Amino acid sequence: MGFRMYSSAFARKNWLLPAWICTIYITYKFFGTGNTNTSCPKENNRHDVQVRRVSNDLSTKYDNAAEGEDVPIVFVGGMPRSGTTLMRTMLDAHPAVRCGQETRVIPRLLFMRNNWIKSAKEKKRLEEAGVLPNVLDKAVRQFILQIILNHGEPAEYLCNKDPFTLKATVYLHQLFPKAKYLFMLRDGRATAHSIISRKVTIAGFDITNYRDVITKWNRAMELIEQQCATVGGEYCMRVHYEGLVLQPVATMKKILKFLDIPWSDNVLHHEQHLGNISLSMMEKSTDQVQKSLYLDALTNWFGHIPPDVELDMPKIAPMLRKFGYDPLNPRPSYGEPDQFIKAQLEKRKYQVGNA
Repeated sequence: MGFRMYSSAFARKNWLLPAWICTIYITYKFFGTGNTNTSCPKENNRHDVQVRRVSNDLSTKYDNAAEGEDVPIVFVGGMPRSGTTLMRTMLDAHPAVRCGQETRVIPRLLFMRNNWIKSAKEKKRLEEAGVLPNVLDKAVRQFILQIILNHGEPAEYLCNKDPFTLKATVYLHQLFPKAKYLFMLRDGRATAHSIISRKVTIAGFDITNYRDVITKWNRAMELIEQQCATVGGEYCMRVHYEGLVLQPVATMKKILKFLDIPWSDNVLHHEQHLGNISLSMMEKSTDQVQKSLYLDALTNWFGHIPPDVELDMPKIAPMLRKFGYDPLNPRPSYGEPDQFIKAQLEKRKYQVGNA
Protein backbone atom coordinates (compact mmCIF):
# COMPACT_ATOMS: atom_id res chain seq x y z
CA MET A 1 0.00 0.00 0.00
CA GLY A 2 2.97 2.28 -0.53
CA PHE A 3 2.49 5.78 -1.88
CA ARG A 4 5.45 6.76 -4.00
CA MET A 5 5.66 10.53 -4.32
CA TYR A 6 4.06 11.80 -7.48
CA SER A 7 6.34 12.62 -10.43
CA SER A 8 6.60 15.70 -12.59
CA ALA A 9 3.90 14.24 -14.86
CA PHE A 10 1.47 14.43 -11.94
CA ALA A 11 2.42 18.03 -11.24
CA ARG A 12 1.99 19.10 -14.88
CA LYS A 13 -1.57 17.76 -14.92
CA ASN A 14 -2.43 19.81 -11.84
CA TRP A 15 -0.97 23.23 -12.65
CA LEU A 16 -4.25 24.98 -11.75
CA LEU A 17 -4.16 23.69 -8.17
CA PRO A 18 -1.75 26.32 -6.79
CA ALA A 19 -4.00 29.12 -8.07
CA TRP A 20 -7.07 27.56 -6.44
CA ILE A 21 -5.25 26.98 -3.15
CA CYS A 22 -3.97 30.55 -3.25
CA THR A 23 -7.53 31.85 -3.75
CA ILE A 24 -8.80 29.87 -0.77
CA TYR A 25 -5.84 31.05 1.33
CA ILE A 26 -6.52 34.70 0.49
CA THR A 27 -10.23 34.29 1.23
CA TYR A 28 -9.46 32.73 4.62
CA LYS A 29 -6.90 35.40 5.51
CA PHE A 30 -9.12 38.28 4.42
CA PHE A 31 -12.54 37.19 5.66
CA GLY A 32 -11.59 34.69 8.37
CA THR A 33 -8.87 36.62 10.15
CA GLY A 34 -9.33 40.21 9.06
CA ASN A 35 -5.79 40.22 7.67
CA THR A 36 -5.79 42.34 4.51
CA ASN A 37 -2.43 41.04 3.30
CA THR A 38 -3.58 39.22 0.16
CA SER A 39 -0.22 37.93 -1.02
CA CYS A 40 0.13 34.19 -1.39
CA PRO A 41 2.53 32.44 0.98
CA LYS A 42 6.02 32.16 -0.51
CA GLU A 43 7.20 28.75 -1.62
CA ASN A 44 9.71 26.87 0.46
CA ASN A 45 12.14 26.47 -2.42
CA ARG A 46 14.46 24.04 -0.67
CA HIS A 47 11.51 21.80 0.25
CA ASP A 48 10.09 22.00 -3.30
CA VAL A 49 13.46 21.04 -4.81
CA GLN A 50 13.73 18.11 -2.39
CA VAL A 51 10.23 16.89 -3.28
CA ARG A 52 11.00 17.07 -6.99
CA ARG A 53 14.30 15.24 -6.49
CA VAL A 54 12.66 12.47 -4.48
CA SER A 55 9.83 12.33 -7.00
CA ASN A 56 12.27 11.64 -9.81
CA ASP A 57 14.16 9.02 -7.82
CA LEU A 58 11.19 7.01 -6.62
CA SER A 59 9.11 4.63 -8.68
CA THR A 60 6.50 6.13 -10.98
CA LYS A 61 4.00 3.50 -9.92
CA TYR A 62 1.28 6.11 -9.42
CA ASP A 63 1.92 8.21 -12.50
CA ASN A 64 -1.34 6.93 -13.99
CA ALA A 65 -3.24 7.95 -10.86
CA ALA A 66 -3.20 11.66 -11.67
CA GLU A 67 -6.78 12.08 -10.51
CA GLY A 68 -5.82 10.73 -7.08
CA GLU A 69 -8.45 7.98 -6.90
CA ASP A 70 -5.90 5.19 -6.45
CA VAL A 71 -3.89 6.89 -3.71
CA PRO A 72 -3.93 4.79 -0.50
CA ILE A 73 -3.87 7.51 2.18
CA VAL A 74 -4.34 6.67 5.88
CA PHE A 75 -6.80 8.94 7.71
CA VAL A 76 -6.55 9.05 11.53
CA GLY A 77 -9.50 10.59 13.35
CA GLY A 78 -12.19 10.49 15.98
CA MET A 79 -13.00 12.81 18.86
CA PRO A 80 -10.25 15.25 19.91
CA ARG A 81 -8.48 14.04 23.08
CA SER A 82 -9.06 10.40 22.14
CA GLY A 83 -5.50 9.45 21.25
CA THR A 84 -5.41 10.73 17.67
CA THR A 85 -2.13 12.60 18.21
CA LEU A 86 -0.52 9.63 19.95
CA MET A 87 -1.64 7.35 17.13
CA ARG A 88 -0.21 9.54 14.39
CA THR A 89 3.02 10.13 16.37
CA MET A 90 3.57 6.38 16.72
CA LEU A 91 2.98 6.01 12.98
CA ASP A 92 5.30 8.95 12.31
CA ALA A 93 8.07 7.12 14.16
CA HIS A 94 7.97 4.46 11.43
CA PRO A 95 10.80 5.20 8.97
CA ALA A 96 8.53 4.83 5.94
CA VAL A 97 5.50 6.82 7.22
CA ARG A 98 4.73 10.52 7.39
CA CYS A 99 1.57 11.93 8.95
CA GLY A 100 2.54 15.35 10.26
CA GLN A 101 0.56 17.93 12.17
CA GLU A 102 -3.14 18.67 11.82
CA THR A 103 -3.77 20.57 8.59
CA ARG A 104 -7.04 22.07 9.89
CA VAL A 105 -8.04 23.07 6.34
CA ILE A 106 -9.12 19.58 5.25
CA PRO A 107 -12.05 19.21 7.71
CA ARG A 108 -13.05 22.82 6.98
CA LEU A 109 -13.21 22.11 3.25
CA LEU A 110 -15.26 18.95 3.86
CA PHE A 111 -17.63 20.89 6.14
CA MET A 112 -18.03 23.61 3.50
CA ARG A 113 -18.75 21.05 0.78
CA ASN A 114 -21.29 19.32 3.04
CA ASN A 115 -23.13 22.60 3.59
CA TRP A 116 -23.39 23.14 -0.15
CA ILE A 117 -24.88 19.68 -0.61
CA LYS A 118 -27.31 20.03 2.32
CA SER A 119 -28.80 23.23 0.87
CA ALA A 120 -31.30 22.19 -1.80
CA LYS A 121 -31.13 25.62 -3.45
CA GLU A 122 -27.33 25.76 -3.47
CA LYS A 123 -27.09 22.16 -4.68
CA LYS A 124 -29.44 22.94 -7.57
CA ARG A 125 -27.41 25.99 -8.51
CA LEU A 126 -24.19 24.00 -8.54
CA GLU A 127 -25.78 21.25 -10.62
CA GLU A 128 -27.06 23.76 -13.19
CA ALA A 129 -23.64 25.38 -13.29
CA GLY A 130 -22.08 22.00 -14.11
CA VAL A 131 -20.08 21.98 -10.88
CA LEU A 132 -21.87 19.05 -9.22
CA PRO A 133 -21.07 16.29 -8.85
CA ASN A 134 -17.92 15.48 -10.85
CA VAL A 135 -16.15 18.85 -11.06
CA LEU A 136 -16.48 19.59 -7.35
CA ASP A 137 -15.44 16.08 -6.35
CA LYS A 138 -12.32 16.24 -8.50
CA ALA A 139 -11.44 19.64 -7.07
CA VAL A 140 -11.93 18.52 -3.45
CA ARG A 141 -9.92 15.35 -4.08
CA GLN A 142 -7.03 17.30 -5.54
CA PHE A 143 -7.11 19.92 -2.78
CA ILE A 144 -6.92 17.25 -0.07
CA LEU A 145 -4.25 15.30 -1.92
CA GLN A 146 -2.04 18.33 -2.52
CA ILE A 147 -2.30 19.41 1.13
CA ILE A 148 -1.32 15.94 2.37
CA LEU A 149 1.48 15.57 -0.17
CA ASN A 150 3.08 18.93 0.40
CA HIS A 151 2.65 19.95 4.04
CA GLY A 152 5.46 17.67 5.14
CA GLU A 153 8.41 15.63 3.95
CA PRO A 154 7.95 12.99 1.23
CA ALA A 155 7.43 9.41 2.40
CA GLU A 156 6.46 6.02 1.04
CA TYR A 157 3.29 5.93 3.18
CA LEU A 158 1.29 9.07 3.83
CA CYS A 159 -1.41 9.74 6.41
CA ASN A 160 -3.50 12.61 7.67
CA LYS A 161 -4.64 13.35 11.22
CA ASP A 162 -7.47 15.87 11.48
CA PRO A 163 -9.82 14.35 14.11
CA PHE A 164 -13.21 15.35 12.70
CA THR A 165 -12.28 14.44 9.13
CA LEU A 166 -13.74 11.01 9.87
CA LYS A 167 -17.20 12.59 10.04
CA ALA A 168 -16.92 12.49 6.23
CA THR A 169 -15.54 8.94 5.94
CA VAL A 170 -18.17 7.83 3.40
CA TYR A 171 -17.46 10.80 1.13
CA LEU A 172 -13.69 10.39 1.52
CA HIS A 173 -14.11 6.73 0.56
CA GLN A 174 -15.75 7.89 -2.67
CA LEU A 175 -12.85 10.24 -3.37
CA PHE A 176 -10.09 7.81 -2.32
CA PRO A 177 -11.39 4.23 -2.71
CA LYS A 178 -8.08 2.73 -1.53
CA ALA A 179 -7.71 4.91 1.58
CA LYS A 180 -8.01 3.41 5.07
CA TYR A 181 -9.28 4.92 8.31
CA LEU A 182 -8.21 4.57 11.94
CA PHE A 183 -11.13 5.52 14.19
CA MET A 184 -9.74 6.30 17.64
CA LEU A 185 -12.02 5.39 20.55
CA ARG A 186 -11.64 6.38 24.19
CA ASP A 187 -13.88 6.28 27.24
CA GLY A 188 -16.05 9.36 26.73
CA ARG A 189 -15.75 10.34 30.37
CA ALA A 190 -11.96 10.43 30.12
CA THR A 191 -12.23 12.38 26.86
CA ALA A 192 -14.59 14.90 28.45
CA HIS A 193 -12.31 15.37 31.46
CA SER A 194 -9.31 15.88 29.17
CA ILE A 195 -11.18 18.46 27.07
CA ILE A 196 -12.33 20.37 30.15
CA SER A 197 -9.15 20.16 32.23
CA ARG A 198 -6.89 21.14 29.33
CA LYS A 199 -9.35 23.77 28.02
CA VAL A 200 -9.53 22.34 24.50
CA THR A 201 -11.84 24.58 22.51
CA ILE A 202 -14.28 22.75 20.22
CA ALA A 203 -16.97 24.65 18.30
CA GLY A 204 -20.38 24.18 19.92
CA PHE A 205 -19.02 22.61 23.12
CA ASP A 206 -19.39 24.21 26.55
CA ILE A 207 -16.01 23.16 27.89
CA THR A 208 -16.98 24.09 31.45
CA ASN A 209 -19.85 21.59 31.56
CA TYR A 210 -19.35 17.81 31.78
CA ARG A 211 -22.93 17.02 30.80
CA ASP A 212 -22.70 19.13 27.66
CA VAL A 213 -19.31 17.76 26.58
CA ILE A 214 -20.28 14.11 27.18
CA THR A 215 -23.62 14.56 25.39
CA LYS A 216 -21.88 16.06 22.35
CA TRP A 217 -19.14 13.43 22.52
CA ASN A 218 -21.92 10.84 22.19
CA ARG A 219 -23.42 12.65 19.20
CA ALA A 220 -20.07 12.89 17.40
CA MET A 221 -19.23 9.24 18.10
CA GLU A 222 -22.59 8.09 16.81
CA LEU A 223 -22.03 9.92 13.52
CA ILE A 224 -18.46 8.67 13.00
CA GLU A 225 -19.46 5.12 13.96
CA GLN A 226 -22.20 5.19 11.31
CA GLN A 227 -19.67 6.39 8.74
CA CYS A 228 -17.15 3.73 9.76
CA ALA A 229 -19.76 0.96 9.65
CA THR A 230 -20.93 2.08 6.20
CA VAL A 231 -17.50 1.74 4.56
CA GLY A 232 -16.92 -1.51 6.45
CA GLY A 233 -14.11 -3.24 8.31
CA GLU A 234 -11.97 -3.62 5.20
CA TYR A 235 -11.39 0.12 5.22
CA CYS A 236 -12.18 1.40 8.73
CA MET A 237 -10.53 0.04 11.88
CA ARG A 238 -11.67 0.99 15.38
CA VAL A 239 -8.71 1.48 17.75
CA HIS A 240 -9.24 1.80 21.51
CA TYR A 241 -6.89 4.29 23.12
CA GLU A 242 -6.79 2.13 26.25
CA GLY A 243 -5.60 -0.88 24.25
CA LEU A 244 -3.01 1.24 22.46
CA VAL A 245 -1.33 2.33 25.71
CA LEU A 246 -1.82 -0.93 27.68
CA GLN A 247 -1.01 -3.43 24.93
CA PRO A 248 0.90 -1.41 22.30
CA VAL A 249 2.76 -4.36 20.77
CA ALA A 250 -0.32 -6.39 19.83
CA THR A 251 -2.32 -3.27 18.94
CA MET A 252 0.31 -1.77 16.65
CA LYS A 253 0.90 -5.11 14.93
CA LYS A 254 -2.82 -5.30 14.13
CA ILE A 255 -2.83 -1.71 12.90
CA LEU A 256 0.19 -2.07 10.62
CA LYS A 257 -1.17 -5.33 9.24
CA PHE A 258 -4.49 -3.60 8.54
CA LEU A 259 -2.65 -0.76 6.77
CA ASP A 260 -0.37 -3.20 4.90
CA ILE A 261 2.72 -1.44 6.27
CA PRO A 262 5.78 -3.52 7.30
CA TRP A 263 6.53 -3.79 11.02
CA SER A 264 9.07 -1.50 12.67
CA ASP A 265 10.01 -1.45 16.37
CA ASN A 266 10.26 2.33 16.07
CA VAL A 267 6.50 2.63 16.55
CA LEU A 268 6.92 1.42 20.15
CA HIS A 269 9.58 4.04 20.90
CA HIS A 270 8.23 7.20 19.31
CA GLU A 271 9.84 9.36 22.03
CA GLN A 272 13.25 8.28 20.73
CA HIS A 273 12.52 9.53 17.21
CA LEU A 274 11.15 13.02 17.90
CA GLY A 275 13.89 14.54 15.75
CA ASN A 276 12.21 12.95 12.74
CA ILE A 277 8.63 13.75 13.78
CA SER A 278 6.94 17.09 13.06
CA LEU A 279 5.06 18.34 16.12
CA SER A 280 3.02 21.53 16.47
CA MET A 281 3.12 23.54 19.67
CA MET A 282 -0.37 24.74 18.76
CA GLU A 283 -1.78 21.25 19.40
CA LYS A 284 -2.71 20.52 23.03
CA SER A 285 -1.33 16.96 22.99
CA THR A 286 2.18 17.84 21.84
CA ASP A 287 3.68 18.00 25.34
CA GLN A 288 2.22 14.59 26.18
CA VAL A 289 3.32 12.66 23.08
CA GLN A 290 6.94 13.71 23.64
CA LYS A 291 6.98 11.21 26.51
CA SER A 292 7.10 7.43 26.25
CA LEU A 293 3.81 5.57 26.66
CA TYR A 294 2.32 6.12 30.11
CA LEU A 295 -0.88 5.07 31.88
CA ASP A 296 -1.80 8.09 34.02
CA ALA A 297 -4.37 9.41 31.52
CA LEU A 298 -6.39 6.19 31.84
CA THR A 299 -7.57 7.03 35.36
CA ASN A 300 -6.98 10.74 36.01
CA TRP A 301 -10.64 11.45 35.28
CA PHE A 302 -11.78 9.31 38.24
CA GLY A 303 -13.74 11.36 40.77
CA HIS A 304 -14.21 14.39 38.51
CA ILE A 305 -17.56 13.57 36.91
CA PRO A 306 -20.42 15.36 38.76
CA PRO A 307 -22.76 12.93 40.60
CA ASP A 308 -25.87 13.97 38.62
CA VAL A 309 -24.01 13.36 35.34
CA GLU A 310 -22.79 9.95 36.54
CA LEU A 311 -26.37 9.01 37.42
CA ASP A 312 -27.62 9.93 33.93
CA MET A 313 -24.63 8.47 32.08
CA PRO A 314 -26.49 5.54 30.40
CA LYS A 315 -29.02 8.03 29.03
CA ILE A 316 -26.72 10.85 27.90
CA ALA A 317 -23.94 8.62 26.56
CA PRO A 318 -25.33 5.31 25.23
CA MET A 319 -22.33 5.04 22.89
CA LEU A 320 -20.19 4.19 25.93
CA ARG A 321 -21.81 0.78 26.14
CA LYS A 322 -21.73 0.45 22.35
CA PHE A 323 -17.94 0.76 22.45
CA GLY A 324 -17.53 -1.63 25.38
CA TYR A 325 -17.38 0.79 28.32
CA ASP A 326 -19.58 0.39 31.41
CA PRO A 327 -21.46 3.69 31.90
CA LEU A 328 -22.42 2.70 35.46
CA ASN A 329 -18.86 1.99 36.65
CA PRO A 330 -17.17 5.24 37.77
CA ARG A 331 -13.77 3.54 38.17
CA PRO A 332 -13.46 0.95 35.39
CA SER A 333 -10.48 -1.31 34.72
CA TYR A 334 -9.29 -1.26 31.12
CA GLY A 335 -7.16 -4.41 31.31
CA GLU A 336 -3.63 -5.43 32.19
CA PRO A 337 -0.49 -3.93 30.62
CA ASP A 338 1.56 -6.17 28.34
CA GLN A 339 5.16 -7.20 29.04
CA PHE A 340 6.51 -4.25 27.06
CA ILE A 341 4.63 -1.74 29.23
CA LYS A 342 5.48 -3.63 32.44
CA ALA A 343 9.16 -3.39 31.53
CA GLN A 344 8.76 0.33 30.86
CA LEU A 345 7.10 0.85 34.25
CA GLU A 346 9.85 -1.09 36.04
CA LYS A 347 12.50 0.95 34.24
CA ARG A 348 10.90 4.22 35.33
CA LYS A 349 10.51 2.97 38.88
CA TYR A 350 14.21 2.09 38.97
CA GLN A 351 15.20 5.48 37.52
CA VAL A 352 13.09 7.34 40.10
CA GLY A 353 14.52 5.25 42.92
CA ASN A 354 18.08 6.02 41.82
CA ALA A 355 17.53 9.68 41.03
